[in-house]
Amino acid sequence: MNAGLSHRAEMHALQVELARTRALALALALGDENRKLLIAAGASQSREAEAQDAQKRQTALLVMVAHELRNPLMPLRLAAHMLDGARGDDAGHARLQATIKGQVAQMSRLINDLVDGSRMGAGNFRLERTLVELVPLLDLAIETSRPRIDARRQRFSCAMPSGTLKVLGDAVRLVQVFGNLLDNASKYTQEGGDIALEVTRGAGVVMVCVRDNGIGITQEALPLVFGMFVRDAHAAASDSAGLGIGLAVVQQLVKAHEGTVIARSPGKNLGSEFVVTLHAYASGPV
Repeated sequence: MNAGLSHRAEMHALQVELARTRALALALALGDENRKLLIAAGASQSREAEAQDAQKRQTALLVMVAHELRNPLMPLRLAAHMLDGARGDDAGHARLQATIKGQVAQMSRLINDLVDGSRMGAGNFRLERTLVELVPLLDLAIETSRPRIDARRQRFSCAMPSGTLKVLGDAVRLVQVFGNLLDNASKYTQEGGDIALEVTRGAGVVMVCVRDNGIGITQEALPLVFGMFVRDAHAAASDSAGLGIGLAVVQQLVKAHEGTVIARSPGKNLGSEFVVTLHAYASGPV
């Protein structure tokens, strides 16, 4: 009799313990599911916040693009309106033509930068590299940037070594690289400021330095200056803040040419310089 009671007591205790174990397991499972639900809800909120942030950035970018594309339109419209009245004035007609060419070139570079920015993300840069003489390409980059420099009454100087300077590169893209650097220098240099382009030879390389005495780059922004859509707050305070695309495109194009580009600046209002280094060839690549 006592053995039967003892057995029933043990069974009851076992059932109670099993019930407790099941309850604990259920509680743990529910707790885990609740934790997963909380994590999922947090992730969903995070994704929603990220989506909203991306939409804000996209809207801000579109506003900047519209602003930058609109800037050349007023000089274009004015020059086009004045062309008829300048038919008998050769000098005036030439100035208006230069204005139109300069503004169209500015719009073209902006659009090219936008297209290249999208290609950069997809890794779709296309280069047609051949052995090219660098000096004529630099001359062309200077010619396309000169209207902006002249319009801001900036002093421009250029120093190049004698002889040939051959590089293995895409002529169109190299003009784009140095045109972007000259435009950048002009944009962030005050009216009447100084801009210089200097070319030097090294051991198997050629270095092109674009230097200005403009607003400079803060030490905080210097490591980020080649990022897409990155704009130093100091630069963004200027009237011509830009989109923050040109330097990113420059870096990627120079890398695609197996070269390097570095930025230097002593700091705010102390000017800046950008140095592009490319492999040089005497006659052909080895």
